Amino acid sequence: MKNKKWYLLLLLIAVALILGACGGSGGGGDDTEGTNEGAEEDNFSVAMVTDVGGVDDKSFNQSAWEGIQAFGKDYNLEQGDNGYDYLQSQSDADYIPNLNQMVRRDFDLIFGIGYLFIEAINEVAQQNPDVYFGIVDAEVDQPNVVSIMFKEQEASFLAGVAAALTTKTGKVGFVGGMELDVIKRFESGFRAGVAAVDPNIEVIVNYVGAFDDVAGGQQAASAIYNQGADVIFHASGDTGNGVFAEAKELVQQNPDNRVWVIGVDRDQYEQGEVEELGINVTLTSVLKHVGNAVYEVSERAMNDDFPGGETLWFGLADEGVGLATTGDHIPQEHWDVINEWKEKIVNGEITAPSTDEELDAYLAELGAE
Repeated sequence: MKNKKWYLLLLLIAVALILGACGGSGGGGDDTEGTNEGAEEDNFSVAMVTDVGGVDDKSFNQSAWEGIQAFGKDYNLEQGDNGYDYLQSQSDADYIPNLNQMVRRDFDLIFGIGYLFIEAINEVAQQNPDVYFGIVDAEVDQPNVVSIMFKEQEASFLAGVAAALTTKTGKVGFVGGMELDVIKRFESGFRAGVAAVDPNIEVIVNYVGAFDDVAGGQQAASAIYNQGADVIFHASGDTGNGVFAEAKELVQQNPDNRVWVIGVDRDQYEQGEVEELGINVTLTSVLKHVGNAVYEVSERAMNDDFPGGETLWFGLADEGVGLATTGDHIPQEHWDVINEWKEKIVNGEITAPSTDEELDAYLAELGAE
């Protein structure tokens, strides 16, 4: 009898332990649910690493950053981890460390802004196949990299038309940062547009050799203006701020000596302000909608439609490039001519040259070699 009581007692204890374990499991589930509710939401996060011009270069990098900021705002993200952010590069030696830092911070999509990122993106993307990468102005053949390219030559052709219609001296200029394929697209398109209006107009070309040399940009512009040019188109990133500085100095010295600058990448009308004289030296700007492209790719990646391994081209037809209309320095009759050439490019009647070889062939057809 005593053994039977002990057996019943042990049985009751066992049942109690089993019920307790079940209760503990349920409590653990409640605790886990509470932890999830209190955890930070796992957002789709986007980051970028700048080229040497910096995020406030009033040009290429800034346009990309504005696109990422717009994406963050539209999808209620905050700047920082699990949202959106950027790192600035002081030199090309910073590219790989900055990209790797963004990988360690667990960003879902990381952009390298500029042609010079080719080797860095290629290396870091191979090492991190589960991370999405984007590169602007260059092509990297990796399944987790999208390459964003622009038909700069198309908008630059229109800038050349505008310059040719504006010049009073029969001379215009081009200031480039470095002699890269992307800058050659700007130069080739511009020179072709000038020649399309008047093959006899001289185009003076000056490359600085850097995208972050403001003093060099001013010296290059000074040399061109001193040769008689009165319009300069720059495609040189932060270096172009020196071009604007030279033009403004010349106007300040002699307000009747009107010289012009055509900006690049974003609307650079503000850079041309000479406030004390109420004058602006920005004729127009070649718009390269980097921000729009970065936004589009970010949105696609967030929606599980990342175009990895693809090259996306943006031109006049899809409003990836264009000319700024801020200010009233280009009269309507000139805009009419510019828009006629735009339609010819969009409709495929003409192809704006993008290389020296294509430019030579185009000029040969015009008899303007």
